[in-house]
Amino acid sequence: MDSVARHILDLSRRRLLRGATGLAALAALAPPARPAFAQELPRGSLFTLGVASGEPSPDGFVIWTRLAPEPFAQDGGLPPLSVPVGWAVAEDEAFTRIALRGMTAAWPQKAHAVHVEVRGLAPGRPYFYRFQAGGQASPVGRARTAPAPDAAPERLRFAVAGCQHYEHGFFTAWKHIATEPDLDFVFHYGDYIYEYAGRQAGQRGWGPLVRQHVGGETMTLADYRLRYAQYRTDPDLQAAHAAHAFLPSYDDHEVDNNWAGSFSEEDGRSPRHPVAVPPETFALRKAAAFQAWYEHMPVRAAALPRGQDITAYRRLDFGRLMRVNVLDTRQFRDDQPCGDGSKPACPDVFRPDAQMLGAEQERWLVAGMTDSPARWNILAQQVPMMRRELRNGALSMDKWDAYPAARQRLLDAVAERRTPNPVVLSGDVHVALAATIRRKPEDTASPPVATEFTATSATSEGDGAVMTPGGQEILRRNPDIALFHARRGYCVGEATAARMTTEFVALDYVTREGAPRETAARLVVEAGRPGVQRG
Repeated sequence: MDSVARHILDLSRRRLLRGATGLAALAALAPPARPAFAQELPRGSLFTLGVASGEPSPDGFVIWTRLAPEPFAQDGGLPPLSVPVGWAVAEDEAFTRIALRGMTAAWPQKAHAVHVEVRGLAPGRPYFYRFQAGGQASPVGRARTAPAPDAAPERLRFAVAGCQHYEHGFFTAWKHIATEPDLDFVFHYGDYIYEYAGRQAGQRGWGPLVRQHVGGETMTLADYRLRYAQYRTDPDLQAAHAAHAFLPSYDDHEVDNNWAGSFSEEDGRSPRHPVAVPPETFALRKAAAFQAWYEHMPVRAAALPRGQDITAYRRLDFGRLMRVNVLDTRQFRDDQPCGDGSKPACPDVFRPDAQMLGAEQERWLVAGMTDSPARWNILAQQVPMMRRELRNGALSMDKWDAYPAARQRLLDAVAERRTPNPVVLSGDVHVALAATIRRKPEDTASPPVATEFTATSATSEGDGAVMTPGGQEILRRNPDIALFHARRGYCVGEATAARMTTEFVALDYVTREGAPRETAARLVVEAGRPGVQRG
């Protein structure tokens, strides 16, 4: 283990031990007798990667942990044995009122990760949870169940964040998200990890070098597990997971930069990648990446990958106030047209059968928007859907702009079915954006049908700036884009029956710790009136 990894692990262990509830807390979990093979478990904390929750429903949520006493070692430092794990959910942080408890096991086939789908809780209220294994108690986590299906909550609050390149900065954004009050969920739009090899001081590369990745580029299951373990040891990221339930998705860097469907970035079309990766080889990489993503995310068993196939799109209802459609814009899309990159559109951009979501997911989404009982209908996905013309009329071939037929089918469905108050959430581009989406995005006279809020990155590309020359050009060329802000940060949304307000939270710096939380903008969309307004 190098000095960087050792420092990260030591810091994580110290913070975890300070947050532990002590031996007295173990009684509430009613652990079984010490297992026969307990002497084979390594010494040290089993819970170095923290705890997490996700996928809130009216009667429960998923709770997660992964046992890894040595997170930078093979298999987390555990022998290839199953480990009994107790869990408990309580109505209070002191665990004097236990709501549910049970036993499960951490299996080596899943890197000793634990996913418990908790059911039987009351709707619309917070709970506390923790785990026990090997005579140790985990840190305590907190999660809120969703409102009852027929409930009309006064408000819902949520955060949107992602793009957290470990080498580019500190996770101060997650430290602030951890203290955001009363969040019903956090939507992580993707790029939870970055697959690039660790850089050395002085080595040229993309973005600043603030901290170092451990290991080379992620290719195998062991590589991806190591990378997730490194990110998960960050105490600020752990704090955010312990504080709120997550709705995790993935974008490209969980697998390979700008991958699309069965196509790797290494497709033989550029000098950097003159030899294409065969589809069967890339399929093995995808299978490893999806397995590691599942192992480290608080998601349900329905997302368990089947080799290179995974069903990560799903729908969550929060009473009659909000329906959240978590989408997958990577696995089922066509390859990027025109050779990827940013450039003026080539004829391939305009193919009428272009797929961004794939036919099955597209039908599923349209059906969910057709019969939605919710006041607000959220499309929680990865890359900007808005029209975003760049310098010299170029388009980004990795975004919805390069798949206009797929976007048009979706916007036509929204308009024809009169989907109530559609709002698109996105990320990926490392800047904060807000835009009005028209039925025909290329026509500024077309009626508005939706609103989009794009969160900036948590760290990727370093400190950033309030405005850039490229941002000025984007605002000049795209009158429907109301905000461009290139500092790091995240978004906080608040929905009521009358309006949805989005606060764009900015950090002045991430290349050193301690940046204060600032409000870069506060924008509003009113119910029944699609489009961005100043708050």
